[in-house]
Amino acid sequence: MSDKPQSPDETPTPEQLRAKTEATREQLGQTVEALAGKADVKAQVQQRTTEVAAQVQQKAEQVKDKAAQAAQVAQDKLPDPVAMKAAQAKEQITQAAATVASKFQDRTPEAVTGQASHITQAAHRRRGPLVAVAALVLLVLIKKRRNMRRR
Repeated sequence: MSDKPQSPDETPTPEQLRAKTEATREQLGQTVEALAGKADVKAQVQQRTTEVAAQVQQKAEQVKDKAAQAAQVAQDKLPDPVAMKAAQAKEQITQAAATVASKFQDRTPEAVTGQASHITQAAHRRRGPLVAVAALVLLVLIKKRRNMRRR
């Protein structure tokens, strides 16, 4: 197809008309596709949902990293005697929990036992933050006890 303007006396050839018609159809098809994409609310919602989910996942990872850093800082600042007491307390709690767990396991239905096993495995996977929290709680208790003795 030729882009040069035709004079009013010139009539287009059938081939020129076909080419122009084909170009117009192509443009119309692209326009319809663009409009259909804008009108497809479900697809837009799904795309936006995917984007938001990715952002939420990224933020969750950032929060998790910051929490791990804070726990590490707290653990590093923990005095050695307190850390040793926390380790001893942890060991005592672990032993007491094992004793209680064995008593309950003998008397508990299998469905409940399976769920308890699942929860225990989850706690083992997150052991580091749990130990840091236990250490912080122990620190707070020790400080409160010292403050009470001073009064």
